[in-house]
Amino acid sequence: MSDVMIRVAQIKISIDDSIDKVKELVLKQLRLKEHELLDYRIYKQSIDARRRGKLDFVYTVDVAVKDEEKILAKKLPNVSKTPDIEYKYPVKGQEAMNHRPVVVGFGPAGMFAALILAEMGYRPIVLERGEAVDERVRSIEKFWKEGILNPNSNVQFGEGGAGTFSDGKLTTRVKDLRGRKVLEALVEAGAPEDILYMAHPHVGTDLLRGIVKNIRQKIISLGGEVRFNQQVTGFLMEDGHICGVKVKGGDTLLTENVIVAIGHSARDTFYELYESGVSFTAKPFAVGVRIEHPQTLIDVAQYKEFAGHEKLGAAEYRLTHKAENGRGVYTFCMCPGGLVVPSSSEKGRLVTNGMSEHARNQENANSALLVQVFPEDFGSDHPLAGIEFQRRLEEKAFGMGGSDYKAPAQLVGDFLKGQASKRLGTVTPSYALGVKLTNLHKLFPSYMTDAMKDGLKAFDRKLHGFGMDDAVMTGVESRSSSPVRMDRDSETLQSLTVKGVYPSGEGAGFAGGIVSAGIDGIKCAEAMIQAFAPSLKK
Repeated sequence: MSDVMIRVAQIKISIDDSIDKVKELVLKQLRLKEHELLDYRIYKQSIDARRRGKLDFVYTVDVAVKDEEKILAKKLPNVSKTPDIEYKYPVKGQEAMNHRPVVVGFGPAGMFAALILAEMGYRPIVLERGEAVDERVRSIEKFWKEGILNPNSNVQFGEGGAGTFSDGKLTTRVKDLRGRKVLEALVEAGAPEDILYMAHPHVGTDLLRGIVKNIRQKIISLGGEVRFNQQVTGFLMEDGHICGVKVKGGDTLLTENVIVAIGHSARDTFYELYESGVSFTAKPFAVGVRIEHPQTLIDVAQYKEFAGHEKLGAAEYRLTHKAENGRGVYTFCMCPGGLVVPSSSEKGRLVTNGMSEHARNQENANSALLVQVFPEDFGSDHPLAGIEFQRRLEEKAFGMGGSDYKAPAQLVGDFLKGQASKRLGTVTPSYALGVKLTNLHKLFPSYMTDAMKDGLKAFDRKLHGFGMDDAVMTGVESRSSSPVRMDRDSETLQSLTVKGVYPSGEGAGFAGGIVSAGIDGIKCAEAMIQAFAPSLKK
């Protein structure tokens, strides 16, 4: 679309209307005849289901007309000049790098950092501890079917990061134009174009697997390298500046610029960085369970009589509550029509997560049901104490599940009564390795179970049926976000204590999802680009 100049908001059509009515209403709003409208495209679509008996799609539309200034001069309601949302590449620095930059980790932050560096001629070298996505899928399926875990390639580690095995949700509350660059790059790599305008866009794990491969191939085509099964086990320092990284197996790469985008589960690498002088701060995060309901219940609760309509798909929710003990309780990473999946990355420790395919057509809806925890809960003032807090919960969950990666589970009704569950009800748990019914009050400290009970009751008032007796709670969801933040300078984005290290993404404590992690990766790449010119060495 060429030279879009006008944005028209609040175009509403009924669920039963054809999409063609959008054009009709745009012409009416702008007081134009059809031949005066050169082109149009949807910039945003959302759903308004607030009134019973009525459901509308609400659109913001960008249009090209013959005389934009004439239309804008009319000062029509909900009509404005379209802002410039095109990504602007940074200006390169003057000092040439001595060596090619290294990106550690190939999740969203590392992937988009490497993409920007490659697009600007910096030929990054990406080191990913896990496998390429096709091999990674085989390792994960082996775990889900046989309980045989590969600690270096699993739901947490490998091409695309943890987001590759999730719902592929692309919503973010970060207001940053780099987010548009992330979405456009995903579309170029094969994502559906509707992610550019849907209010709650998602891709799904099945499509993401192909998309991440295509982004990898683009980075390589531009002179970058992506090396799998390359776990970084050491960081070489000289006078407070990084000068290289050690890779498992003995190889050493010399470099003075490293983007550390290792995700929230690379605990061994956190310790390596800490021992190398990179400063950390413990931060609050949240832990809890995965809760499963019939997807039809969520559809009816959200869409009422329109539930099941072909234009709607599976309904979502997002719920928050402040418990009586002052802790926040909220749902996170909701997966409509999805699965609860085994997500461990360390042997003898059990972790759950949620995942949906693009169609979102599984029987259950699931979401993390989380309670805030704070550094004072961790039992130590060590900056990495949150990691050990997670590990203790995961080890306990592993034992309660039978020490074979079955997950401990409980029905909501029993949880509210504080009694162990004995049998399942109408909801069949989707966790692939099976569940063991128990009493989750024995897994969590009382301040968490008390807050969860408050949250369940509050959420049932907000979303009718959320507190149904036989909804299933499966533990433990312990990796909702990073328990640490790597301290970095707000301008250079480098570590406060080690120059040349750029902490990035969710694991570093600066993001909370695919898009926000991608944005942060781009920001770190830009900071590096603005400081240095590309290395001339091959």
